Amino acid sequence: MGSETPQRLTFDVSASAESPTRTRVSTRDFEFVVDEPATLGGSDEGPNPVEYLLGALAGCMNVVAHQVAREMDLDVRDLEIEIDGDLDPAKFMGESDESRAGYQEVRVDISADVDATDETIQTWLSAVEERCPVSDNLSHETPLAVSFESR
Repeated sequence: MGSETPQRLTFDVSASAESPTRTRVSTRDFEFVVDEPATLGGSDEGPNPVEYLLGALAGCMNVVAHQVAREMDLDVRDLEIEIDGDLDPAKFMGESDESRAGYQEVRVDISADVDATDETIQTWLSAVEERCPVSDNLSHETPLAVSFESR
């Protein structure tokens, strides 16, 4: 018998502020630091939150690309993912309400050695974008519930 996919997975993180810009994050058996570069007042001891977002997208697209390739019987070799995005810091800095706080646009460039027709590669890439959970969260509005507890 094959394994069944769970109906729902829940992931969580816990975070503690170590300074106004440095955050220690824990998830499962892992810890990592989120910090800002010196140009944004940080100590540059780790990627900043929006860099982690791009990294999460790259990691997710890698996993999904290989999963979809297996399903399509494609041999994907030397997969590389380059991602960049444009962010206007004015809203984050409290200087303007004109633009959004997040990325204005995110661009993903995927390169790989794949023996397939252009049409098959387009089908593969479309499935990757559609099935990637991080891509989905970036492309569609996701409800966010924020609560506060006074200490």
